[in-house]
Amino acid sequence: MPSLQDIRRRIASVKSTQKITKAMKMVAAAKLRRAQDAIVSARPYAYNMRDLTQRLAARADRESHPLLSPGNSETVALIVVTSDRGLCGGFNSNLVNTTMRVLREDFAGKPVELIVVGRKGVEALRRRPCTIRATHVGIFEKYSVTASGRIIEEAANDFIDGRYGEVYCLYNEFKSAISQKVIIERLLPYELPEETPGADIPYIYEPGESAILFALLVKNIHVQMHRIFLESAASEQGARMAAMDSATKNAGDVIDRLTLKYNRARQDAITKEVVEVVSGAEAL
Repeated sequence: MPSLQDIRRRIASVKSTQKITKAMKMVAAAKLRRAQDAIVSARPYAYNMRDLTQRLAARADRESHPLLSPGNSETVALIVVTSDRGLCGGFNSNLVNTTMRVLREDFAGKPVELIVVGRKGVEALRRRPCTIRATHVGIFEKYSVTASGRIIEEAANDFIDGRYGEVYCLYNEFKSAISQKVIIERLLPYELPEETPGADIPYIYEPGESAILFALLVKNIHVQMHRIFLESAASEQGARMAAMDSATKNAGDVIDRLTLKYNRARQDAITKEVVEVVSGAEAL
């Protein structure tokens, strides 16, 4: 049975851990507020940009632009967006497990090359049976729109050159502070719906249809990739805040149990001393 001093040390250690998890929860909550504001502000623009591009692309010939026509290659590029830091619950493990499931089921028999964003994803997927083409670490520490643009531009260039037949992205979509959903989204070639609202609306193009369509197609994939990174950043902070809140509560439960154990052990020691004193007095 541990001594009273050992239990006191354990209580002090758990209290110290509880202070750290509580501070991390508060930091994550502050970062979540900013990240949530960013993604909520970016979504309307990104969705409207996607709808506009789909309406214009639906009117054009698929062979008129390389980003609209399916690639000739069988190789698939999968961009996996994870985090650089841990202590965020199942945020990264869910992405890694979903990645392996997608490789086994959705892309069975196809060569797939991974483009992994985030240190935790790189560390986990390097130990799995998969092919990693490129890694990007430290992007979220000082994130800017040029970082996401650089990643999707490299993938788009490989798609145009014929290295990839399709480009997908796997990421956590932000639902709320306590809820995130793993999403796989096809970026290239453009996935046009069968019925596009507003496709029959006549447009007047200036300077020309091909020039505007080319600019919008390129701009849209940059905007969508930027939105995906904002979704992932908000989801990471929400998952970390929830994980640290749970850890703080668990630490409190451990402290309560250890305190009860300490009080019982102290009571047993006092009772033993009283019995020894009484027994000694009776012996005299």
